[in-house]
Amino acid sequence: MPELPSHSPATPTLRWSGLSDVGRFRKNNEDAFLALTFDAQDLRYLGKFGEGSLDLGDYVFAVSDGMGGAKSGEFASKIAVEQITKLLPKSFPLSAQRMEAGLTDVVRELFERIHHSMVQLGRYYEECSGMGATLSLCWIMPEWIYFGHIGDSRIYFLPKNGPMMQVTHDHSHVGWLHRSGKINERQARTHPQRHVINQVLGGKMTKVDPQIGRINWEPGDRLLICSDGLVDGLWDRRIEELARQNTPTGGLNTVAMVKEAVNDSGRDNTTALIIELP
Repeated sequence: MPELPSHSPATPTLRWSGLSDVGRFRKNNEDAFLALTFDAQDLRYLGKFGEGSLDLGDYVFAVSDGMGGAKSGEFASKIAVEQITKLLPKSFPLSAQRMEAGLTDVVRELFERIHHSMVQLGRYYEECSGMGATLSLCWIMPEWIYFGHIGDSRIYFLPKNGPMMQVTHDHSHVGWLHRSGKINERQARTHPQRHVINQVLGGKMTKVDPQIGRINWEPGDRLLICSDGLVDGLWDRRIEELARQNTPTGGLNTVAMVKEAVNDSGRDNTTALIIELP
């Protein structure tokens, strides 16, 4: 990667915008999303939209889709995002020193801790028995994005000068069929088992095997993290169009994206989080 120029006094800013909608048929929203920034001493929750600099700390963005019936699915997704805050600030020195192998281990440990917490709650509280959650998480630092993923929420990477890529794979048989070229996008979207997933945090899983990876980013690249409700309402081609567009005032196009997905489907909770890299 070419050396990035220094920026003084104005430092380019990272921008984000997130929105979650209950949909047209569900009574409660079991999706949750998280935006936070941290360094070795401090952690700060961020709002649904905003901007900031990578000079002083790293950023984490995540989407989780809870499951389990009644309120337990909603509870599960909140556990998933809240547990993130307990481990990553302690790992900031690794990030600052670019300890690549250690960062991969941190992300894996994070997913294992969340899974263990959900399983324990399910054992001790009958109303939490069987609850689980997907989780798609991006840890953004200068030059690199480390990501972890389990379930059928998704992370898309949109390079400034290249086509959109789905960097996560759906943990389902239908997802495997699609990745293997045995079925196309249309067949995957209408398959009767498209919502049956075989990896999840909590639930009845005894062990989890999250997908862990990293992406080398450049200025102007974008990320989209979303729940399966967005994919249910929009084709990949339309997702890319909306994720690259800005609002008339120059903002990220999350509201239009979620609204269109809900209008076209709305069968599930729908969450989208767009991040533009500085």
